[in-house]
Amino acid sequence: MNAEKDFAPLTPNIVRALNDKLYEKRKVAALEIEKLVREFVAQNNTVQVKHVIQILSQEFALSQHPHSRKGGLIGLAACSIALGKDSGLYLKELIEPVLTCFNDADSRLRYYACEALYNIVKVARGSVLPHFDVLFDGLSKLAADPDPNVKSGSELLDRLLKDIVTENNKFDLVSFIPLLRERIYSNNQYARQFIISWILVLESVPDINLLDYLPEILDGLFPILGDNSKEIRKMCEVALGEFLKEIKKNPSSVKFAEMANTLVIHCQDSDDLIQLTAMCWMREFIQLAGRVMLPYSSGILTAVLPCLAYDDRKKSIKEMANVCNQSLMKLVTPEDDELDEPRPRALSHPETSPDDSVAKQEVTANGCLDASCDSSFSVFTPASAEGLPVTLNLDEIMQVLNCHLHDPAIGMMTRIAVLKWLYHLYIKTPRKMFRHTDNLFPILLRTLSDESDEVILKDLEVLAEIASSPAGQTEGPGTFDSPNLRVNHLDLQVPTSGRASLLGPPGTRGLECSPSSPTMNSYFYKFMINLLKRFSSERKLLEIRGAFIIRQLCLLLNAENIFHSMADILLREEDLKFASTMVHTLNTILLTSTELFQLRNQLKDLKTLESQSLFCCLYRSWCHNPVTTVSLCFLTQNYRHAYDLIQKFGDLEVTVDFLTEVDKLVQLIECPIFTYLRLQLLDVKNNPYLIKALYGLLMLLPQSSAFQLLSHRLQCVPNPELMQTEDSVNSAPSSRKVDSPSIDYVDLLQHFDRVQNKHLEMRHQRSGRGDQLDRRIVL
Repeated sequence: MNAEKDFAPLTPNIVRALNDKLYEKRKVAALEIEKLVREFVAQNNTVQVKHVIQILSQEFALSQHPHSRKGGLIGLAACSIALGKDSGLYLKELIEPVLTCFNDADSRLRYYACEALYNIVKVARGSVLPHFDVLFDGLSKLAADPDPNVKSGSELLDRLLKDIVTENNKFDLVSFIPLLRERIYSNNQYARQFIISWILVLESVPDINLLDYLPEILDGLFPILGDNSKEIRKMCEVALGEFLKEIKKNPSSVKFAEMANTLVIHCQDSDDLIQLTAMCWMREFIQLAGRVMLPYSSGILTAVLPCLAYDDRKKSIKEMANVCNQSLMKLVTPEDDELDEPRPRALSHPETSPDDSVAKQEVTANGCLDASCDSSFSVFTPASAEGLPVTLNLDEIMQVLNCHLHDPAIGMMTRIAVLKWLYHLYIKTPRKMFRHTDNLFPILLRTLSDESDEVILKDLEVLAEIASSPAGQTEGPGTFDSPNLRVNHLDLQVPTSGRASLLGPPGTRGLECSPSSPTMNSYFYKFMINLLKRFSSERKLLEIRGAFIIRQLCLLLNAENIFHSMADILLREEDLKFASTMVHTLNTILLTSTELFQLRNQLKDLKTLESQSLFCCLYRSWCHNPVTTVSLCFLTQNYRHAYDLIQKFGDLEVTVDFLTEVDKLVQLIECPIFTYLRLQLLDVKNNPYLIKALYGLLMLLPQSSAFQLLSHRLQCVPNPELMQTEDSVNSAPSSRKVDSPSIDYVDLLQHFDRVQNKHLEMRHQRSGRGDQLDRRIVL
């Protein structure tokens, strides 16, 4: 430093001591400066005060010489002490050079800068608040300082500044938030701790409403929650917990929509604590904000659905995700199905009115929502959203659901949740959902091959809802997208009574529905056609799950309609081998399944025109398999016709498969289903064709266990003369119903012959191809 330079009013002794390398000498100089400044203050000589501060700042604190900088820092602190309450008038000049020294390469100098600023702030107290931003910026740098002494000094200054903020109501939060938002993304552990500590302090101040600015800092809080330091994680948990308490207390002032996407992102975090915390927040947001969250449904589902497949290692996240999923599902109401104005499909967005129906919901112990339970909170509509329509973007939701359902790697519980969502949407918003049915349909059919029975059950529920929903009604076959399906739909020949039951308005579904209780829509045939195509192309599916799928459909839809339509479709099946296999499967289900009890009773007596029509429809398709045709006649008590069919078996090609099916039919006759048939053997006089038909089966069988079984049964048939009683002599000529005049049995026999001739031609063609191949191999 230039010794000849004029530093007045500082004396040469003060200047020399300030430049000394010894701290004690610099301290003595600082005391002299303090005394000098006090005199200027007493004289009200502000010019000299400013001159002293300027000299200490420019010539010392910002000097190139390290000892001069140290002298300047202690001198500025002395000035502040001398100024006392008047130091607020000179804070800018006092603070700026000190903050510059915070960036010094010398750790000792950074420590002295921290010490000097502490003394300046301690004297000024509330007067430093206008300069809080620059102070906070400097402190945030020192919080991550590698030197422990500097860090310790900065902590003292930090605590002092926090005390000033908490005791003063003039804190400028608006200008502070951008600085906080910038610093909150720091990866430094100490910087994170510094940030969180300040958030906790500001949260504790009653006059400071940090909740209004939460959307700006929430995204930065979640990464801090994943810090390696347990202490920092705990601090961040506490901060987030306090925010959540405030949100529950004052939900009407919370900007839910602005934070929704932030939560969606962090609900997908790989860190368990971050993911669980974000999921908890999402649960509260959905339950508190209600339909305000509906426009963010696709993002929420993207985050939540994969979590439902977690194992017990992430049980808490899984349960929380389940609650979020159920809560979100509750927000979709029939009002969301209101048709919007016609517009291009790509730009179409469903419109809804504000929802008042979702009032109170409660999370039960098993993680599900029970809308009937009393709740400790109410769903509200924030003031900012009042009067604005809440939009359910069904296109985006369907894109997410389709993606998850199409992904083979997705977990079983996730697939089930997706199917539950589809079912729920078809129930609540059927008209809008049918816009997506053509794209969704193939995926649902492929899902029938899933390895989980529960997934298949939910899949069938969705398909059944599509097939029976009133919204699926169409005015004609032109509504189908596929030309092939259009032709197939027109080609289907169903008796009038059956067609009326399939295409009428909705009614009660299930076995309790009679043919006159319409339940199906025009998508029903599309479903049946594609289901049979699926079975045809994937024979393993038919073998393993075919019976299971059809039985469940009979519970979900009208069993008579299912069998009627499938029989009609199979009548036109070109693959005769598949037709025979499919008929055998349907016949087994019809004869053995408890779900078909009512349908069996309906067919057993053929008392109504509907049952006779159904019998004729089934018969024509059942002709693809001769033995199943006989079993159908046994079921419907058409014993004479059964005998006539068995007589024709002599003209058929008797194979091992054929005899195996006869064997199975004999086993069925011994089952409870045919109890009535076995009891009719007591009435020999009135059931001669039943006995003749059973003897015909006996003659077809080789000497096998089935032969012995049927033989023993027929040996039990009583002598008609021994069974004759006086009552039976005087009774009506027959207790057995006669063949219905409305059924042309001659035509049915002719149809049977035609079908069997087709099967014979097919086998001959296959045999011929096999002989040609053998000859080629020999050559």
